[in-house]
Amino acid sequence: MQFTEAKLGRTFVLRLHDGDRLPEALERFAAQQKVSAAVCFFLGGAKEKSRIVVGPKDGEELPPEPMLTLLNGVHEACGVGTIFADEEGKPKLHMHASFGRKTSTVTGCVRMGVDVWRIGEVVILEIAADAARRAKDKETGFEFLEVT
Repeated sequence: MQFTEAKLGRTFVLRLHDGDRLPEALERFAAQQKVSAAVCFFLGGAKEKSRIVVGPKDGEELPPEPMLTLLNGVHEACGVGTIFADEEGKPKLHMHASFGRKTSTVTGCVRMGVDVWRIGEVVILEIAADAARRAKDKETGFEFLEVT
């Protein structure tokens, strides 16, 4: 385990619009506001055919091949994630969310593109710390959080 101590910075409340896409909308906002570290909360709707990463096909295979699923119909959604700058200093979102419709739910990573349906509310709590960033791992292809 690695850790660093940090303090909270600014707090942002966002209303996303119909068709805004995660993760791009939050990464663009973070870049504009110069947010390099944050925790994010998402609540709203997700459009049909939004793409969710629901795991690796084989947990032993490297690099892992992601399993994708498309949402079938509009879904209710809630998610939590973090933003940390990558090796080039660009903010990168890592968010997992749960999506529900009728009595079915699916949970996964939004990195392949989740489009907002009508309602998208986000709260971003900036983390005031320069001691953490995302770095690409050559073996897995993941951008792991590095804490110094």
